[in-house]
Amino acid sequence: MYDDHKLFEFLILEGFQAGLSWITILRKRENFRKAFDNFDYHKIAQYSDDKLEELRRDAGIIRNRLKIETARSNAQAFIKVQQEFGSFSEYLWRFVDDKPIVNHWKRAEDIPAKTGLSDQISKDLKKRGFKFVGSTIIYAFMQAIGMVDDHEEDCWKKGP
Repeated sequence: MYDDHKLFEFLILEGFQAGLSWITILRKRENFRKAFDNFDYHKIAQYSDDKLEELRRDAGIIRNRLKIETARSNAQAFIKVQQEFGSFSEYLWRFVDDKPIVNHWKRAEDIPAKTGLSDQISKDLKKRGFKFVGSTIIYAFMQAIGMVDDHEEDCWKKGP
């Protein structure tokens, strides 16, 4: 996935998922989309404190104050990365020379929760002002966007 709009959506949803099950986020995904202006990072970067408080009252999303505030600050950091690199996608995919990492796992329990690369990206994102981007969150994000293929060898979705 190379589309900045989708990358932002996935990054935000991964942050909201921290400490929760993925099914919780998936069930609320459309509510998040509506509440957060279809993940328009330009709009989210400009959210007022009143708008953030309104989101805290929205029962359709995860109402964690810190995670909601982080959506705004991450949108601001996202735009800064775009300004520096031309796009967030350019920034992100340079970590893997624009080529997905294809791992060859036999069993699901062999798949790591984080790697040295996710540690590196996490550290760099934090340096750039992002929050809720710990190494485990970033590794899940890398899997979700196709930067890492961790499908087991006998999975029908396994890449070449």
